[in-house]
Amino acid sequence: MDQPITPRIDPKHNWSRIPRVGPPKRTAEERAADFEEIYGTYDEATVREQASRCIQCPNALCMQGCPLANRIPEWLALAAQGSFLEAAAVSRSTSNLPEICSRVCPQERLCEGACILNAKGDPVAIGAVERFINDYALNRGAVDTTPVMPNGFRVAVIGSGPGGMACADELIQLGYAVTVYESMLIPGGLLVNGIPAFKLEKHLVERRIELLVRRGVKFELGVKVGWDISLSHLRRQFDAVFLAVGAQKPKALDIPGGQMAGVVDALPFLIQKNVTSPLVDLPKVDVTGKRVAVLGGGDTAMDCLRTALRCGAREAACLYRRDLANMPGSRKEYVNALEEGARFEFLTNPVELIAGPDGGVAAVRCVRMELGAADASGRRKPRPVPGSEFTVAADLVLVAYGFDSVPFPAGSDFASLAVEEWGTFKVDRSQMTSEPGVFAGGDDVRGPSLVVHAVRDGRRAAQGIDRYLQASKAK
Repeated sequence: MDQPITPRIDPKHNWSRIPRVGPPKRTAEERAADFEEIYGTYDEATVREQASRCIQCPNALCMQGCPLANRIPEWLALAAQGSFLEAAAVSRSTSNLPEICSRVCPQERLCEGACILNAKGDPVAIGAVERFINDYALNRGAVDTTPVMPNGFRVAVIGSGPGGMACADELIQLGYAVTVYESMLIPGGLLVNGIPAFKLEKHLVERRIELLVRRGVKFELGVKVGWDISLSHLRRQFDAVFLAVGAQKPKALDIPGGQMAGVVDALPFLIQKNVTSPLVDLPKVDVTGKRVAVLGGGDTAMDCLRTALRCGAREAACLYRRDLANMPGSRKEYVNALEEGARFEFLTNPVELIAGPDGGVAAVRCVRMELGAADASGRRKPRPVPGSEFTVAADLVLVAYGFDSVPFPAGSDFASLAVEEWGTFKVDRSQMTSEPGVFAGGDDVRGPSLVVHAVRDGRRAAQGIDRYLQASKAK
């Protein structure tokens, strides 16, 4: 009797047979009541299935869309086979913070946005698979932290955010003695201080810091380099310096009434709501029962909206002068904010704050905008619509217009480093500044940007430092 013929399934067509499934997501009602992460993780069967949707392009566009050029098809193939530890090892070979980037990167604009499957359907769930395999490895202690043989050189890293951590991680694995200086009393930079726990739980950053310490990285906390320690002091103590101080000076709200009571900058608000440690002492901002207006359209604005609602705001409205298509914030975060009750007023430009009887903010006077021709960056420039003024009631205004670099004191020898016209450090292709042996990267070079860009700069600077110091040894 003839045996039944089992049809052969070409794995390259899994994407059409297997629908994309996102990671588990808590309901808006549940998650808006706490600061816990809103996404869960796949089970093993689902992650294998989702990873198998990758068609293994010979010229992988997802790698081109990733600032780190992560070897995405390789670890997707391993994950599809159930080889999770091996997949995580490949992921770590190009990323120092994969369990963090998988949570905070806007994949829809990067790797997943570049996935070739977008032309015919839904892209591979790259970010969710990356999160699973790296959590899997870290939870099983499968990340080697054995210190390597010292090479005799010492490097100072200024700032413990993603750029600083990535650079320190690369250097310590090359044998350099690394000391990280952090102005705050808690390491982690904006990963701890600025990004809310519902996007990135703090124990994940703490675990990454612990891994660095086990590899031999030293942390000096509460030291404000440029104020407490000079560049010349660092140059005497270390063979090279990497500056990863970020950009945390808020852009000013330059409209009438911008200085009145009830106007708060985004970052201090987020820090005092997201960090419960007694080491962080900031004035409390009570939003309970208040109408909160958030000015700006980036990820910081999304974080402010969602944080305000979790802290009991009566309503939270985003006022943004462009439309949704031109809003810089992550679409994923926009959807999450909408689900949690935030309101968005697009093509809306605040022009004045109106005081109430107590002298504090009572409303925001706005004007409707329309989009004109594209500017130098390619974005259509907004212009006011005559006679379209209106007001939005608000008891508290959170300003999320972005950040600039914090300048060093005029008398500091750090002030001698060459900067661009907007205050960021000038660097070459190796991330070296105008001072030989002093490197910089992240937001203090490119302006406010993504975590993954800071990681890339930190890795590139570590390579530059290694070349620089090894060349000095050869002389």
